[in-house]
Amino acid sequence: MKKTELKEFLDQKVMLYNNPKFIASDPIQIPHRFTKKEDIEISAFLTATISWGNRKMIIKNASNMMDLLDNAPHDFILNHQENDLKSLEGFVHRTFNSVDLQQFVKSLQHIYKKHKSLEHVLSIKNDETTYKNAIHHLKQVFFEVEHVQRTQKHISDPLKNSAAKRINMFLRWMVRNDNAGVDFGIWQSHKTAHLSCPLDVHSGNVARKLKLLLRKQNDWKALSELDTNLRKLDKSDPVKYDFALFGLGVFEKF
Repeated sequence: MKKTELKEFLDQKVMLYNNPKFIASDPIQIPHRFTKKEDIEISAFLTATISWGNRKMIIKNASNMMDLLDNAPHDFILNHQENDLKSLEGFVHRTFNSVDLQQFVKSLQHIYKKHKSLEHVLSIKNDETTYKNAIHHLKQVFFEVEHVQRTQKHISDPLKNSAAKRINMFLRWMVRNDNAGVDFGIWQSHKTAHLSCPLDVHSGNVARKLKLLLRKQNDWKALSELDTNLRKLDKSDPVKYDFALFGLGVFEKF
């Protein structure tokens, strides 16, 4: 397809999938249960963290996680005592277990008490146009506190060439205001133009079929290539095409 034809095709798919009907089958439904800004972003971050594998299982386990946090994640994280962490024992989603969840609670408390918020920690600095260094900074801050080594694998690092799919999805949820009621757009200090597509098997395969991506691995180098091409289609909101690529892959088996 020519560039104009490709843009028209993908814009139609964005309109099809970027609507509230999408929420019912997607993990984004978990943060949509909340109205307080901090509850939305914390529940979104925790949900995004376990967003790999079967989607129904992701939603079930993310819902269970919110129950364990008394369905008030910000209050639990800010005010929990060491004894409260025992209530999290037994949680598991694939390789993310209760030890990891307890560590996330401690690290998030550190972020909200010492570094203002996730929004602040993930801010882009020095006129950069991607979240590459911001995500690396998040990982550094996250593990400033005493921590178990095993949990480090659950925060990706683009400086080690990870595509950081789950964190980029979380950023899309927080930063992008789609006026359709799916993404939240509550981080107004951030810019939608800087977002990257959450690159996974589905979006990567579709992007390659559409010649938006040539690199075979789903790593940060591939994400940079995809960024460049999506920003040619819409420089102010390139990540809206995540809906098109994901929808074509998951729902249409493109």
